[in-house]
This record gives sequence, structure tokens and C-alpha cells, in this order.
Amino acid sequence: MSFGFGKLVVSLGMLSTVVGTSLPAAAQSGAASWYGSGHRTANGERFNPNGLTAAHRSLPFGTRVRVENKRTGRSVIVRINDRGPFVHGRIIDLSRGSARALGMGGTTYVSLQVVH
Repeated sequence: MSFGFGKLVVSLGMLSTVVGTSLPAAAQSGAASWYGSGHRTANGERFNPNGLTAAHRSLPFGTRVRVENKRTGRSVIVRINDRGPFVHGRIIDLSRGSARALGMGGTTYVSLQVVH
């Protein structure tokens, strides 16, 4: 079987897409924000503003993620139970309780790591 250069590039691109979607937060870092209101989360449970939960665009519900505030070095483990953030440039939305545990006021730069 012969692969041309174009087919190889497409194949590698598809492979990186599959790998990237299976562990999107394994080495993800960027801006985080927090939210404190809402009635229901995307997975159907009642929103607890003081809980250690978060919203992420693609991680499965129930995934536990270590979020580290890169400015202070503080970290917290949160459970993904909602979808978002819906603001360009942000990678995660934390509940008010999670943000408080990290020492966040508004938005801050964080790193994410999936906890198994």
C-alpha cells in the first residue's frame, strides 16, 4: 500500500484530532473564569454555587480535573458537571466555591490536568 505525502498529512491530522479530543485537558492552560448563578447544569443536576464543580467544553461529565492557579500556585480538584465557557479565550468556568478555593477574584491563568 502506497501513501502519498498529502494522504500522510491528512492521516496525521486526523490522528492528532482524535488524540486531542480524547484528552483535551491533559496539558491545557489558559484563562479561567467563575460563575455563581444558575438553576440546572448541563448534566441535569441542581447548580451548587459553593460546590467544587466546573464547566468545560468537551470533557465528559464526572471527570475530575486538577486546576492550578498559576499566579498563586494554589490548586483544587473539581468535577465537570456543566458545559462552557462560552466566552472566547477561556478554557474553564469554575463554580464560585472552586474559584474561592483557588483565590480567584475575576479571571486568572490556570493549568488543567485530568485526575484519574
